[in-house]
Amino acid sequence: MAPPPSLYSTQTASVLHGPKDLRLESRSTQPPQAGEAQVQIIATGLCGSDLHYYTHGRNGDFVLRSPLILGHEASGIITALGPSTSHSGLRVGQKVALEVGIACKECRYCLDRGNGTESTNGPRYNLCENMRFCSSAKTFPHLDGTLQGRMNHPVELLHPVPDRCSYEVAALAEPLAVVLHASRRTNFTATANPKVCVIGSGAVGLLACSLSIALGASVVTAIDIDDAKLKFARKVVGVTDTWQVPRGSGPPPTDKDEAVKRSREMAEMALEDFGMRRGDGFDIVFECTGVESCIQMAIFMARPGSRVALVGMGTPVGYIPLSSSALREVDLIGVFRYANCYPEALSLLGSGKLPGIEKMVTQRFPIEDTERAFETLRRGRGDNGELVVKVMVDVTTSQPATLIQNGRAMVPPELA
Repeated sequence: MAPPPSLYSTQTASVLHGPKDLRLESRSTQPPQAGEAQVQIIATGLCGSDLHYYTHGRNGDFVLRSPLILGHEASGIITALGPSTSHSGLRVGQKVALEVGIACKECRYCLDRGNGTESTNGPRYNLCENMRFCSSAKTFPHLDGTLQGRMNHPVELLHPVPDRCSYEVAALAEPLAVVLHASRRTNFTATANPKVCVIGSGAVGLLACSLSIALGASVVTAIDIDDAKLKFARKVVGVTDTWQVPRGSGPPPTDKDEAVKRSREMAEMALEDFGMRRGDGFDIVFECTGVESCIQMAIFMARPGSRVALVGMGTPVGYIPLSSSALREVDLIGVFRYANCYPEALSLLGSGKLPGIEKMVTQRFPIEDTERAFETLRRGRGDNGELVVKVMVDVTTSQPATLIQNGRAMVPPELA
């Protein structure tokens, strides 16, 4: 039987054609194929990688080769189910969060349940050799992201959202999954009441602070150069302590060894201010900036026998004090996206255990103002100088979702 005609329709999408060349376009939609559901996207959070594409037309080595819809932190409502989806347990009208990395299910990382999978609760499909990730230019043809009205997506990557979660909070499942994956990689819950340091107080760093508190850390300390972010960490998230990297200390030394020396001195200053004795430090350090000097500082902030999770990305080739890490057995742990994290991330978001989570969305824009949303994220301050933590785009402003129930179209009550 042919799908209802309303499944063939047009939608609004924000499409990137090149650096700072965003265009609002009308795109056609198609019925979901076997194993897929159609989702009306409602909320999409903007991420640092989206900003790199918007600003430069590339993210590291991944260069835009054709027009691309950005966005990968998203939630929405199921509007139609394709064939062969009854096993999913999903239903039309259900609120879901989208996990947007589509793995091949055939390579060794998708199939292997050994080789470190105890820290990821299953196969490390985030390392899939053939991964296609929505809003990434790594593969070609590119796979469009979530800054569009409706999209079809595999049902196994659509995760039910707890009733108490708003669409905006549900969209935070993606960045929360990153820090949850990092916490698993550091064996966080096996450390009794760990002392945690988070370097970088952007959205991911603040989520790392909130998660650490929820998981039972005895101390959670946030470090950043921006006092407004640290104030948010103290007053909204409720971290134990904060430390502001001194401004005005001049440009970083051109000599690499001098740069490491300065990072060590910064770490020693911070540890002294925290009342820690020489040679002591934190059990777990989340480095959430990707900045070379911060990675160096993270190693010096860690106590002997501890772990540093490299969450931030930004320094492809870094000068790292490996002897300080090796001689003190400070483990440097790579973190790339996430695997098997969404159900727990959504459970945490709905539990009320994550302090400050409701206030992390600081700016909201309709899809028609996506360019303004990106410019706000790029500046790091709102129109009136207010702090930017997470910018959210409301994708429903141009067209309401239409559910297809027994061949009849209807608008879901929450969008009516």
